Amino acid sequence: MKQTTTIELKELAFFARHGALPEEAKLGQRFKLDVVLRLRDDLEFEDDSTEGTVNYAEVYEVVQEIFTGFRFNLIERAAEVIATEVLDRFDKVVEVTVKVKKPAVPVDCICEYFSAEVTRCR
Repeated sequence: MKQTTTIELKELAFFARHGALPEEAKLGQRFKLDVVLRLRDDLEFEDDSTEGTVNYAEVYEVVQEIFTGFRFNLIERAAEVIATEVLDRFDKVVEVTVKVKKPAVPVDCICEYFSAEVTRCR
């Protein structure tokens, strides 16, 4: 029987200094990220252990390492780097979508957030 398995990490919150403007680099802000992983179709979970799947705690560590360890002008680039690194490090992942939400945008508007979303596949 064919199955599709996804793992989602939702609303991950990080403080970072991303953005194209000098004020964004100086002041920083809180960002939220969503990461959705689609796993290989041939995986089975009968042994009920993390070795048969992707350990989402390890994925979180990769996201945190990249998002807080580097500075990006574009949230698109941050999402792209995270997606690429997840595919490189986790061979059971066949597709990853990373959405970076920026709540404090330098635009004269009232909004919840602006975001950029990147999907990478094998």
